[in-house]
Amino acid sequence: MTHPISTCFWFDNQAAEATAFYAGIFPGFKKISSNPLAEVFELYGRRFMCLNGGPGQQINPSISFFIHTNDHEFIASLWEELSRDGGVLMPLNTYPWSEKYGWCSDRYGVNWQIMKSQDETPRIVPSILFTHENSGKAQEAIQFFSGIFENSSIHQISRYEQGEPDVEGNIKYSEFTLGALPFSAMDSSYPHPFQLNPAVSFIVTVDTQEEIDFYWNQLSAGGSEDKCGWLTDKFGMSWQVVPSVLGKLMTNPETAPKAAYAFLQMKKFVLADLPAPVEPAS
Repeated sequence: MTHPISTCFWFDNQAAEATAFYAGIFPGFKKISSNPLAEVFELYGRRFMCLNGGPGQQINPSISFFIHTNDHEFIASLWEELSRDGGVLMPLNTYPWSEKYGWCSDRYGVNWQIMKSQDETPRIVPSILFTHENSGKAQEAIQFFSGIFENSSIHQISRYEQGEPDVEGNIKYSEFTLGALPFSAMDSSYPHPFQLNPAVSFIVTVDTQEEIDFYWNQLSAGGSEDKCGWLTDKFGMSWQVVPSVLGKLMTNPETAPKAAYAFLQMKKFVLADLPAPVEPAS
């Protein structure tokens, strides 16, 4: 796989609005593409897609995004903007693990954990919280994902010890890489009113049918398949396995309707059933 894993936020007709909001508060924002279905941008080396998916999915704290930075002013401004009209899970304050840390959800429901670190360039790390029947499975999930993606490694695992506020041995914090990008995972045995759902998914972009088949079969094992290249793995995380040619097809008015009709009939993408790309006239 030559394309980095990206992140998809499912919105109800708020994709353009949310994208404009992030563009206004993140100095590292870089717009990639825009169409009525989705907005695509990059932040500090990670690619995000805001999807106009319609009603039915609600973003929740089961997947949040650490922002690591050593810039005090940036932390203060980010907190002010991201928490405004959102919600505060943990107020911006000093904690044993960081001199400045806070967890909030923004006005669109996306969860952010802002933390003072040694990173001079801001770094964004998705954090997956394993709850309910999946509490205690973070270690298994890390090993499962690491066995699928190339350029993967486990860097840190910190566990709850006796007397700490969760099950002894559960993962309190971890950091690992998948496809050379950092991720984090944690367990929580608390009866949270949320769990993993398709409102935040991760996109695996590949070039060939062989790659589509591999990632689809690996990630869906023990989980479930959905339409349009979506699947849910055995831990409840949502993934999209999509061909790289899809972006070109969907941004060309000549091929977009045919491509959309074709992939709406599919679960796993079949390249042979998509229209051939058409180069724009010069």
